[in-house]
Amino acid sequence: MIAKNIIVLAAVVGALGVALGALGAHGLAPVFADNPGSRATYDTAVQYHLTHAVVLLVVAWLRERAPNRWTFAAPILFVIGIVLFSGSLYLISAVGLRFMGAVAPFGGAALIAGWVCVGVGAWRADELRLSS
Repeated sequence: MIAKNIIVLAAVVGALGVALGALGAHGLAPVFADNPGSRATYDTAVQYHLTHAVVLLVVAWLRERAPNRWTFAAPILFVIGIVLFSGSLYLISAVGLRFMGAVAPFGGAALIAGWVCVGVGAWRADELRLSS
């Protein structure tokens, strides 16, 4: 996955995160009115979603400067993590699909693995050029 593709992916993921955040703040207010805990869960999903959209931009930068299998795997793991972690929390809080709680830890593990890949990829780089 080349940097350009990762940046486009980050833009799509980020736009979707903003849209879902707006949906939670405005469109789902009646759903959350009776259950403030659901609102907090939804907000956590948006927070992780948007944070990792920005992280994808950093990974695109890193991938160009330290191309290796670790920096190749990182964006894939981050996207899987966003879908599984944030996606399951969205479904738990907005739709009430409590069984999705079993999926969230797999998403969290994918996010953690993505971060580990970023660290190992940078560490194992022959030379990490900080500028172009």
